[in-house]
Amino acid sequence: MNNDYKKMLENLLLTVERENASDLHLSPGRKPIMRVETELIPLANRDVLTKEDTFGILKEIVNEEKLTKVMNLEEIDFSYAFGDTLRLRSTAYIQSGVINLNFRVIQEVRELSELNLPPVLETFAQKEQGLFLIVGPVGQGKSTTMAALISMINHNRREHIVTIENPVEYLFKDDQSIIDQREVGIDTKSFETGLKSVFRQDVNVIMVGEMRNPETISTVVTAAETGHLVFSTLHTNNAAQTIDRIVDSFPANQQNQVRTQLAASLIGIFSQRLIKSQRGGMVPAYELMINNKATANLIREGKTHEINTVIETGAEQGMIDMNKSLVELVQMGHITVEDAYRHSLNPKLLDSMI
Repeated sequence: MNNDYKKMLENLLLTVERENASDLHLSPGRKPIMRVETELIPLANRDVLTKEDTFGILKEIVNEEKLTKVMNLEEIDFSYAFGDTLRLRSTAYIQSGVINLNFRVIQEVRELSELNLPPVLETFAQKEQGLFLIVGPVGQGKSTTMAALISMINHNRREHIVTIENPVEYLFKDDQSIIDQREVGIDTKSFETGLKSVFRQDVNVIMVGEMRNPETISTVVTAAETGHLVFSTLHTNNAAQTIDRIVDSFPANQQNQVRTQLAASLIGIFSQRLIKSQRGGMVPAYELMINNKATANLIREGKTHEINTVIETGAEQGMIDMNKSLVELVQMGHITVEDAYRHSLNPKLLDSMI
């Protein structure tokens, strides 16, 4: 064990902890860089990293198998714990022939009320079955929201919950429910394998870290159809795009069947963005599509382009329009009008609201 590299990483992580940073980026040829709120900050008093530094650090924190994968030009995801206080979701990959490392700090599981999210989300943690998706670009708090929903079920219902993740991010402690957390590559071969075994494990609630391919999507939808409550995430911008992405991931001759399955099993899609608040910290802007009769018909008939209109006019049913959410943040003094326009998916409509 090379204590120098281990010590180097530990010193950097102490800085991350002290500065309350969310990410640490280590690349040869640059000084270490932290992200604090939305700002990337180079650590001026540190040396520029060498390729030996990033290789040495990686060698200290992963097993031989993972190290070999990186050297064979594969990207790896892994979790890393620093002391009792810091848990990190980490990625290693080759760029221009050298190893790059990213570490993202995983916070404690937080409750929905702490996250400034709409109370209507609680209704989805009370459902018996169906598919609820949390979507948005990378780094927008999807995993945090999903963990809060699982935590709510854990505190209020007696259920058997299984999570399938790559890597495991938030650690849950059994309360009313029992929770099994399975990590892809360690506890199960793949998302699909882990999901298929769930059908034999007397499970009520399933959390799938991410729907990465048609096989996972198909098994997730089947699980939701067969009496399970399923939560998962996708890197899409809004509800309409999410449905298109799911349907388009299947061959043309299967797409009608997938639309029919989605129309029946989907319970809602929540899209979120984290925006830097003028008052400090980050605040979420969000859209919520609830799968009612109108949205189910549009999904079934392939008229996803009309879903946005249903959301915009569906406030009485509990739906939330992203523009309305942005306007509220402007009115509360969290964000500027410019911020609202920058994050709006329909700036033309925003004109009439601001």
